[in-house]
Amino acid sequence: MLRYLARRLGQALLVVAGVVVLTFAVMRLVPGDPAVAFAGPKATPEQLAEVRRRFGLDDSLPVQLLNHVRDLISGDWGISLHTRQPVRDDLYQAFPASLELVGAALLIAVVVGIPVGVLAARHQRRLPDLGVRFGSMLAVSVPVFWLALVLQLVFASRLGWFPIAGEYDSSLDTTSPLTLWTNITIVDALITGNWPIFTSTLQHLVLPALVVAAYPTGVIAQMTRAALIEESGQDHTKLERALGFGETSILTKFALRPALNPVLSLIALVFAYSIVNGFLVEAVFNWPGLGRYAADSIRSLDTPAIAGVTLLVALVYVLANLVVDIVQAFVDPRTRAR
Repeated sequence: MLRYLARRLGQALLVVAGVVVLTFAVMRLVPGDPAVAFAGPKATPEQLAEVRRRFGLDDSLPVQLLNHVRDLISGDWGISLHTRQPVRDDLYQAFPASLELVGAALLIAVVVGIPVGVLAARHQRRLPDLGVRFGSMLAVSVPVFWLALVLQLVFASRLGWFPIAGEYDSSLDTTSPLTLWTNITIVDALITGNWPIFTSTLQHLVLPALVVAAYPTGVIAQMTRAALIEESGQDHTKLERALGFGETSILTKFALRPALNPVLSLIALVFAYSIVNGFLVEAVFNWPGLGRYAADSIRSLDTPAIAGVTLLVALVYVLANLVVDIVQAFVDPRTRAR
């Protein structure tokens, strides 16, 4: 087990190292002078020289890369050119809102996708299966920004069932100020018993979470169906049928657990994908997460902030896969031999 964990950890570190080198290269290849972007177009040559000295832009590329790695390890992710704040602090403020949105979306995807996949596998090639396959294909292929605008138009503008944008009603900051513990609004509101903000956040969360959940729900449903159909053809399920177990019992009691291994791996993939996919959703719903921060950074050619967002998403992806690998190793010891 320890050898398996060490191998997976080594692979994860290699991926992170590759992302660090790649983002560094992109930062240096982007047109424009970072010193001018930081100091402003009206900066004097002396001011530009000071900025270059301060950020080590006059050093050779290998030295800059080593300094970049050293700073990342020490927690210095650079200074944002448009907020003039440390990128690490900006990400600390923006990431929890994205995590809140993606977490709610994945909860919906798992709660809906797995049972729907079981239903499709139970009624293979019949009407429920065809309906699930069509619905999952539609959920996977529909553009998220289009779905976001449609839900806004129907359920917010026309019906008025949900708020149209924002994380919660901003007027509650005056009447019911929130004490921050985790920077995840809905969690902090629940911990502190701030029910007005908790209720408002839930209402604001429904529409964007449904949009972000569309793709992972469709993919999880398809993967669950395929894994169960494959598992139902194994020798142990044939034996269970011979012993008189019903098809539903075989799928849910015997086939589902081993079939969840590829589904767990898929959840790790769609988690990182949903964070990036949620950028457009955050823009449509004015959600104060990484999407808005990344959009502002791109508009201002803020390379340290863009690199910080890229590295953070890569770390989340690697960590999610590492956690899933560890869970799979405990659930199914056969995975340790891979």
